[in-house]
Amino acid sequence: MRIESFEALKTWKASFPKREDFKLTMLVCAGTSCIASEAQIIVDMFDHLIQEHDLHGSVQLIKTGCFGFCGQGPILKVEPGDINYVRVKVQDVQEIFESHILNGEVLTRLLYRNPGEDTVSEDASGMDFYKKQHRVALRNCGDIDPEDIRHYVAKDGYFALAKALTLMTPQSVVETVKDSGLRGRGGGGFSTGLKWQFTAAEPGDEKYVICNADEGDPGAFMDRSISEGDPHAIIEAMAIAGYAIGASHGLIYIRAEYGLATDRLRTAIKDAQAHGFLGKNIFGSGFDFDVEIKLGAGAFVCGEETALIRSMEGFRGEPDKKPPFPSQSGYRGKPSNVNNVETFANVPAIILHGADMFKAIGTQKSSGTKVFALAGHIRNIGLVEVPMGTTFREIIFDIGGGHPKGKAIKAIQIGGPSGGVITPEYFDTAIDYDSLQAIGAMMGSGGMIVMDEDSDMVEIAKFYLDFTQDESCGKCTPCRIGTKRMYEILHRLTSMEGSPEDLERLRSLGENIKVSSLCGLGQTAPNPVLSTLHFFPEEYEAYAYRTKRTAYSIDMKKCIGCTKCARVCPVSCIVGKVREAHVVTEADCIGCGACYDACPVDAVLRP
Repeated sequence: MRIESFEALKTWKASFPKREDFKLTMLVCAGTSCIASEAQIIVDMFDHLIQEHDLHGSVQLIKTGCFGFCGQGPILKVEPGDINYVRVKVQDVQEIFESHILNGEVLTRLLYRNPGEDTVSEDASGMDFYKKQHRVALRNCGDIDPEDIRHYVAKDGYFALAKALTLMTPQSVVETVKDSGLRGRGGGGFSTGLKWQFTAAEPGDEKYVICNADEGDPGAFMDRSISEGDPHAIIEAMAIAGYAIGASHGLIYIRAEYGLATDRLRTAIKDAQAHGFLGKNIFGSGFDFDVEIKLGAGAFVCGEETALIRSMEGFRGEPDKKPPFPSQSGYRGKPSNVNNVETFANVPAIILHGADMFKAIGTQKSSGTKVFALAGHIRNIGLVEVPMGTTFREIIFDIGGGHPKGKAIKAIQIGGPSGGVITPEYFDTAIDYDSLQAIGAMMGSGGMIVMDEDSDMVEIAKFYLDFTQDESCGKCTPCRIGTKRMYEILHRLTSMEGSPEDLERLRSLGENIKVSSLCGLGQTAPNPVLSTLHFFPEEYEAYAYRTKRTAYSIDMKKCIGCTKCARVCPVSCIVGKVREAHVVTEADCIGCGACYDACPVDAVLRP
């Protein structure tokens, strides 16, 4: 069925069954992490039971994208009542169905309980994780079937595109996005509306809209989750951008590892074409626009827009000097506009509800919300979307729930391999582009890794530098050689073979690489090292002066003799009998930490 007009879209939406038409609606999260925890099997089992009991007319089952609360997945939400069952397993399906679906009795043992509270939280509003969140980019994730276009349209999907094409001029679309204050969510924070304006102003009748869905930061999964949970929002936003800048073709560059996201985007493109939201003469406006997918091979450097464009053209993913910028000469040498997934996900809401809606959220210079992937030593792991201006303390303690074992939080790594650490004295900093820049940090794409008091900051810096030097495209010498030399110094230090002079070498190398590298990868690669060297010099000095113990030990009063530490030790340096305290032979310990991670009672002590 092809939708030819705004009125036809409204009529089609009105014909859909509504949730209130069903006695119950069951929503099961089926993002990548939940699929890995057998969510698809759970969906299939519930579907079989619904058919077996002939309830398909009264019970609606929806397979959704990510709910955000990844640490509690798979999640099953039952409406009405907004009952959230967490960590649902295959063996729970029959009991949930018989108790709740057939008999209307909530199964309390699978409900979430906020830490320190005796009562369970039936609905999401009672969960600490959701209380301070404000969903714009993630508005449909976990609430619709991403593989059924009717679900998206039922949430006013493609209404923004219809409004733009039938009631607005291209320039008014650009002005609305510019007035909203939306800034790029991929890390740079440049005005989205200005970027569109620059591309629109370039001469030529062949232009491109490019969606950067590469997302290579370790620990980041915002764009993947949006692509899996709300793919039509990306397609609609790209079509709006195409209308605004005068482009008729869009490309989504996504890493091949994102198999589920790619499949759902392909399904969404096919359905959008079938219903006339892509293709020729959209909404009878005379505007033509279509979208295709380009697969990347997972190179981190291809998150940089010029390297991304070269990769899409079939060349090695290497950055180019700017200017010219992609808005002047991008894909195939034509003016091209590049935004990432999260940036695009905000656009339909801005066009549909107006710039003032978005400006009312966040701060004066950083409008709207930001999605963060919260991970590490934190109780509540998952995707967090909060208004700009929210503090680190609110995210870590109010939303994240603090450390799962009550330990002190030592630092937060923000911005992935390109960012630095935020220490406790800055936890009350408002998270927006300008405030972060003022304390020497950067927003990045949205990875937020929490580290506790036991974290070795030198090892953390070495981990990130190992990643960036491995991901360097090798085009420029400072990044190719400099990051490798920095990694070699860190490896020498952590192997207890370094010297005090190595600390100054690290600083000097880092500062030189920042100012002489060609692209953002090299310019920001030293940040984790320089940041931790600044805030935790004593940890580097402990290695440089070789005063740091590398051997682990065991608190004999806490040890329960479970043997787990001994079983995972790669060098067999832990001895002890079952149900008796174990001992580490320190001379043989290589300091790998496997015993520390395996101990269930925190009896293993770090050096």
